[in-house]
Amino acid sequence: MKMVEQAVITEDEAQLYDRQIRLWGLDAQRRLRASRVLLIGLRGLGAEVAKNIVLAGIKSITLLDHTQVSKEDAASNFLVSRDDFGKNRAEMAQSRTQQLNPMVEVMADNENATDKPDSFFTDFDVVCALCCKPEQQVRINQICAENDIKFFCGDVFGYYGYMFSDLGSHEYAEEVHKKKDTSTSEDGSPAKKAKTEEQDTVMVKNSVNYVRLKNALNVDWKENAKSLRRTPSAYFVMKVINQFLETEGRRPEVETAAEDATKLRSLKPELLEQIGVKTDIIDDEFASKCFAELSPVCAVVGGVLGQEIIKAVSQKDVPHNNFFFYNGVDGSGLVDKIGS
Repeated sequence: MKMVEQAVITEDEAQLYDRQIRLWGLDAQRRLRASRVLLIGLRGLGAEVAKNIVLAGIKSITLLDHTQVSKEDAASNFLVSRDDFGKNRAEMAQSRTQQLNPMVEVMADNENATDKPDSFFTDFDVVCALCCKPEQQVRINQICAENDIKFFCGDVFGYYGYMFSDLGSHEYAEEVHKKKDTSTSEDGSPAKKAKTEEQDTVMVKNSVNYVRLKNALNVDWKENAKSLRRTPSAYFVMKVINQFLETEGRRPEVETAAEDATKLRSLKPELLEQIGVKTDIIDDEFASKCFAELSPVCAVVGGVLGQEIIKAVSQKDVPHNNFFFYNGVDGSGLVDKIGS
């Protein structure tokens, strides 16, 4: 397992991150201050993730995005402005990201992640691929897995959002509450039973193993029918949208909402039957709720994703394994391990 080195915390940094150090400890903050993060995709979700991890105090972040700021960014992307329409997203987001925390090194890269060689990704401790096509996410995940790099991906489509994590073989520490032994008093005589049980807090080391994204996306549901009951319906919404990305080569767009909704509804039965799932597991209403990035959904998914990156790097607390889904239609957020 690739270990992130611990950085030296200066007096200024100790003062800036005082509250965090009190929350998760000096060693965890040192690991954060040594971590180098690659963030692919600077739409609304990317802005939320960038904000959360930069404020936490990582060493550096590289913003990678070859696309241009669009009108849709005005609804959810606070790292760019209306004056930036038509300009590169990563370059326009760099300045405001830097203002969040001057102690973090912020770099912008306007190239396409698809054109990057495998060696490019190995310069980072964490890679987070947002708003990418499935095949691109799978490729980057495989590179990360082979080089012990922590991998995350995710996206937001209208009311729906998700994140996925692959930390390989990950070790972490968590606080566990244990009852104190109060069976005897200080003089050795039997102690009176306390009205309330006292507890000690101890740090316990644990480990968890993850599966590759490819396996999580290619589940044979005919052989895993029992798991369907607990699998969030948003997983299958994601599958249909991923199919749309592959067949159309783009995201569902507001300008062509009626046409794209029809296409999504036509893709649903074919895809679900192909993977061995009944078509009524999601209704056709989802197709009208998959457009643009809604700011509240970006905030929820970006908050969870940012926190998971912090937990993974700091090696503090139990990480999600491996999906988190948010359904803004009913306000539900669910964690589920899918694939093997």
